[in-house]
Amino acid sequence: MQSLKDSAPAGAQSSHTLGSTMKQSRNGLEHLLLVVKGMLMGAADAVPGVSGGTIAFITGIYEELIHSLRQFDLDALRLLFRRGPRAAWQHVNGNFLLVLVSGILLSLLSLSHLVLYLLGAYPELLWAFFFGLIVASTWSLCRHIDAWRSSMLVSFATGAVLAYAVTQLAPSTLDATPVAFFFCGMVAICAMILPGISGSFILLLLGMYTPVMTAVQQFQFGNLGLFACGAIIGLLAFARVLDWAFSHHRTTTLALLGGVLLGSLNKVWPWKYTTAYTINGHGSEVPLAQENVLPDSYQMLTGQEPYLAGALGLMLLGAALVVLLDRYGRSGHS
Repeated sequence: MQSLKDSAPAGAQSSHTLGSTMKQSRNGLEHLLLVVKGMLMGAADAVPGVSGGTIAFITGIYEELIHSLRQFDLDALRLLFRRGPRAAWQHVNGNFLLVLVSGILLSLLSLSHLVLYLLGAYPELLWAFFFGLIVASTWSLCRHIDAWRSSMLVSFATGAVLAYAVTQLAPSTLDATPVAFFFCGMVAICAMILPGISGSFILLLLGMYTPVMTAVQQFQFGNLGLFACGAIIGLLAFARVLDWAFSHHRTTTLALLGGVLLGSLNKVWPWKYTTAYTINGHGSEVPLAQENVLPDSYQMLTGQEPYLAGALGLMLLGAALVVLLDRYGRSGHS
């Protein structure tokens, strides 16, 4: 298969290009940083509106992740039986995946509780931080497109419209059956690895966010196993699609994902006014329909402090972190 480095246009090589990183060995510090990146992905995926794929992209591991998942194929099986587990492990970039997934799981079992607490106690500040992250991530992604031809603009606009339309959908309700856990695992994982599309938000739309998070917090291994099986099947299948897209239509794919990031900003706007509620399976009220409002209108409508200064500061902090990560990726792979 032609490498992403070869298929990328001149001048577009970056931390997001696999050619120099896919088989690159990592030292102890680099593995520790990879764990941290996994933890950030896990924390982001716990929030309905932020994608772990966004974090993977801005930390420079997105395409390596997609390509590594794509390597779970018949060649991996042949290597397993002919040359043993070590050869198959190297084929799928096993060390990278093991360290990254360990960070994600560690985050879901620890940091996700903090993120969910902040989401309930200080939603304006948390959403503001993620808003800044995604704005800067859109820039970080789109700067790798050298020539904005008409096809790129169409792809960008299509991604933006689709993502915005998804954020406008009203949540529905599925019964938390075994089949629902399996199906939601397949669907949510595809969203989780797409920058800008939140797997948690998809779960929220399906009415399965609370059951899944409850299963994580209460260690409901049966439901978690079903969700994980669906996620594995969906992940391995969708990763092939994404890997093909990056290999053959890299700039078009980047433009599409850039639009998706831009369109997803509608979901993470910090100041929202809830116009309708619904009752979840635990008898608690959860927002059903929300409108984005300006900070002064937010205070007038809800009676809550908009934390404008803090929110703006966190927006800038989120954007600054992306810029620093982007520059680190460029210097680290130059």
